[in-house]
This record gives sequence, structure tokens and C-alpha cells, in this order.
Amino acid sequence: QVQLVESGGGLVQPGGSLRLSCAASGSILSFATMGWHRQALGKQRESVALITTGGGTNYENSVKGRFTISRDNAKNTVYLQMNSLKPEDTALYYCRGVDWGGVVYWGQGTQVTVSS
Repeated sequence: QVQLVESGGGLVQPGGSLRLSCAASGSILSFATMGWHRQALGKQRESVALITTGGGTNYENSVKGRFTISRDNAKNTVYLQMNSLKPEDTALYYCRGVDWGGVVYWGQGTQVTVSS
């Protein structure tokens, strides 16, 4: 079973940047889509960005123009570049993969805190 491990979270000031990484224990080509979700304290988990094997992307409206999802198939890693961070981006960020059979895999999450 493929495992997903996130890294790159931390504390950043408003307007700053972070890059999250999601490393898969196997080939990310085994996933039809991969993406990032986040869950803020007291709120439901929401989709932030996703990317298909073909490179198609989709973003939640509030992050469009600020966040960029990308993938490196050779490194079996998906990234989320986050720029112009806002306090409302504070959340636990999860990597999610959906394989070709529809099975969903989640990482453990990495905390992003945007605060001055």
C-alpha cells in the first residue's frame, strides 16, 4: 500500500511563502489524481488544489493566483507552492491521492500557521 508523507509546513508571516511536499512511497502514476486538502480548527476539511496525471489542475477559489500545485513523477512527489499567505490559510494541510480504482489515500498532514 502506497503511503503519502507531507513536509514543508511551518510558521510564516502574512505575505510570506511556503512550499509543501508530498512524497509517495510508490509511483505517483498509480494515482489518477493527487491533491491537497486543508482543515482549519473547527472547520470541515476542504479541497485546495488537485492535479491529474496529465497535468490538469484545479484550485479552490480563495487560493487561485496564490497557490500552485505541481508534480515530479521521477521523484514521486507532489508540491504545493503557497505565496502571499494569509492568516485564513492557517490549517492542517493533507496530501490526498485517488488511485485508478477509486481508492483514496491520505497523508498524516502538515501544519501551516500564518501569523505575525
